[in-house]
Amino acid sequence: MSITSRLNDLGVTLPDAPAPAANYVPFVVTGNTVYVSGQISNGPDGFITGKLGADMDVAAGAEAAKTCAISLLAQVQAACGGDIERLKLTAFVNSTADFTDQPKVVNGASDFLVEALGDAGRHARSAVSAASLPLGVAVEIEGIFEIE
Repeated sequence: MSITSRLNDLGVTLPDAPAPAANYVPFVVTGNTVYVSGQISNGPDGFITGKLGADMDVAAGAEAAKTCAISLLAQVQAACGGDIERLKLTAFVNSTADFTDQPKVVNGASDFLVEALGDAGRHARSAVSAASLPLGVAVEIEGIFEIE
């Protein structure tokens, strides 16, 4: 089943790939590898902002992480439209110094990618805390994708 078909079954339509907010490109393609710049949590109503451990709970953070994953897929689609073979994520969670559930937050992206991509969505990742993120967003995730 194609990625588009799987996303349709999940009720997910990829948005247009978000434009860069500063002096960088949204992705770089080298051979069969796509490096996608950090995608920030952004939903239908705008940026998803907040600080985990202060004004946002894990479930809301996981939903914010899922929006980052959707944007990552939109960037890969814009870059090449190729089928994804493997991927690696680096995730940053806007959180308080004592918040330790960054992995649970990033599971929002990880679970979605496995659901959307099947075994190709299983990935290596890092989930780290950040004192703040651009525009006050809750989550930012960058990805490295191997494509066919």
